[in-house]
Amino acid sequence: MAKFNLGKFSSQTAGPNKHRLKPLTGAASIGAVFSRQDNTAPAAWPGVPTHAHICYNVSMRHFLQSEDWKNFQLALGKTVFEESEPDFSYLAVLEKTKMGNYLYLPYGPTLDEKNPKKSLKKALDSLKALAKKQGCIFVRIEPTVAFNQKDLAKFGLKKSKDLNPADTWLLDLKQDQAEILTNMSQGTRTRHNQFEKKGLTVSVSKNPDDIKYLITLQHKLAQAKHINTFADSYLKTELEQPFASLYLVHYNDEGKEKIVSASLFFDDQDAKTRFYMQSATDPEYKKLPATVGLLSTAIFDAKAAGLETFDFWGIAPEGAKSSHPWAGFTQFKKSFGGFARAYSGTLDLPIRGAKYRLYRFIRFINLKVRKIKA
Repeated sequence: MAKFNLGKFSSQTAGPNKHRLKPLTGAASIGAVFSRQDNTAPAAWPGVPTHAHICYNVSMRHFLQSEDWKNFQLALGKTVFEESEPDFSYLAVLEKTKMGNYLYLPYGPTLDEKNPKKSLKKALDSLKALAKKQGCIFVRIEPTVAFNQKDLAKFGLKKSKDLNPADTWLLDLKQDQAEILTNMSQGTRTRHNQFEKKGLTVSVSKNPDDIKYLITLQHKLAQAKHINTFADSYLKTELEQPFASLYLVHYNDEGKEKIVSASLFFDDQDAKTRFYMQSATDPEYKKLPATVGLLSTAIFDAKAAGLETFDFWGIAPEGAKSSHPWAGFTQFKKSFGGFARAYSGTLDLPIRGAKYRLYRFIRFINLKVRKIKA
């Protein structure tokens, strides 16, 4: 720990060569993107797209549609499907519920930015075929193109409760460090400058065992605010991935060193983007500039590593009321400077209408019950 200050689905490719693309299941399948008897690497197979081609457009392809995220899903024991065509691609995760299974495309499918509507139509046709073959009751997608609701309705898509944020906040790391600091709010810049003076230091770890620090802080926060957190095993599996790093803030409290803040960050090397993921800060030390110091360190580390964008992962939508549950941390994220990006949100494509309607009704009731219990 370095410490420092501050079933099968058929996929056809272009050309005469055709190969069958299998669903991938379980950790043992990691790296086995395609199945072929000669055991050659994917790049050696004629007519089969390499990873670079699967991600049709890196500027459009989100990290949750990447090879890295596929491997993470496999490590969780999930079944995933991949498809690639000249104007769309997708990574679909098979999700299982008591009501039936569905396909989930986190921040997918990846579409042709020149003609996203046509691209979406083709992707949905492919997904319908796959969903029917797998016996799914619906397909859940999250396009990173901001379609209007009228266009989405024409495709038969129905708005669902967002699983991943429909709006995010980005920071351009190609700016000079001085410019990034200048664009921070005065309060955030002051906390950044006071970070070391307050006796705080940051360490970075890729040791999965160190996830215990984030888990402890999240449990403490969950009890204080009555919120749900990710399973401990899920967080540990995240840190086991090569794209993940854990940032820890240390504080010497009367001679006893404590971890007062922790956060996971994911790096997408293809898109040159760092993502701000699960995070928690000890409420007993909320007056310390721990979170600002952690974030500013992660931001400048990302810049030094040659990354070009920092994604704060989720903010309240434009025009949201001050009572919005995300209003507080939205203001905090925006205090680092940057700009907003809107997506289409989470959308469902029903495959088996009656079962889908029953699923929606039961999900609605469950959400109401959870709110009452909270």
